[in-house]
Amino acid sequence: MQKAKHFLFLILIAGPCISGFTARAQQTPEKFIRETDYLLSLPDGYDKDSTQHWPLVIFLHGSGESGSDLEKVKTHGPPKLVAAGKKFPFILVSPQAQHPFDWEPDNLYHLLVYIKQKYRVEESRIYLTGLSMGGFGTWALAMKHPEEFAAILPICGGGDTTDAWKLRHTPVWCFHGALDQSVPVARDEQMVNAVRQYNPSAKFTVYPDADHNSWERTYNNDSVYEWMLAQTKFTYKEVPVDPARLKEYAGTYLGQQGDTVVVSVDKDVLHATTHHKDFPLKSFGKDAFFINEHEPIDVKFIRTPKGKYNSFLVLEQIKNYYRRL
Repeated sequence: MQKAKHFLFLILIAGPCISGFTARAQQTPEKFIRETDYLLSLPDGYDKDSTQHWPLVIFLHGSGESGSDLEKVKTHGPPKLVAAGKKFPFILVSPQAQHPFDWEPDNLYHLLVYIKQKYRVEESRIYLTGLSMGGFGTWALAMKHPEEFAAILPICGGGDTTDAWKLRHTPVWCFHGALDQSVPVARDEQMVNAVRQYNPSAKFTVYPDADHNSWERTYNNDSVYEWMLAQTKFTYKEVPVDPARLKEYAGTYLGQQGDTVVVSVDKDVLHATTHHKDFPLKSFGKDAFFINEHEPIDVKFIRTPKGKYNSFLVLEQIKNYYRRL
């Protein structure tokens, strides 16, 4: 059963009240409200066990379903299937965009935070999918907050490839119709190719006989949901590294932002020391290290053609190169 819900995004603003006759400026608390309507579908059994947590799927509709009539969100995709009686083993949240232009990643992120607080969501199994405008929104939100999603399924969309590297640890399965005249298949192809430079396992299915409507056969395919639900949020797993190799990384490095990092070895543990703090670097692959298993921060040491390590790259919210002094 789908229920219509409302999400209110509140911002308190302290604004000055200015008058030419007032000797002292007055400030009054004000409130700015942004409302997002969404359809909610809870899985069978959700109310039976108050301790059980469930996977969450966020579905982003296309431009044609924008507006203030929430029934329009049931036109395509998982909400349409639920309206027809299909049972899903996950929480389904289908928000509605007010304007047929684009999804706003910041608003969607605040909605996600709200949903996680309100419902019993399994944090390691949050999924994002959308079609057309929602396909673009899926790429955009996932690149801005890759730490939130266990997998994404963009359909007939596209995006800016600049931040595709942020999806290096996110399972991706993208779908598009080869005959699409509304959003050329090249838009998603560019995104997938950019992601594959960092994440070779990203999947891309092109239907040779499909036009813009490549979502119907995708969402009607149970194997798509099976693949999605089999994915869990990425966490780093530490692997052993030769202690002799660690000494090769040691040195003082200068970053692009002018900050200095000292890399040292203490009791066979690699450490990075900045002027703020000292923290261990844990190996998860060849020349690759992490700081916290739940935070998507990669530290990758780079070897010169002569076999020496003269720099490392930090992949976080931005890319930052550090060169050995």
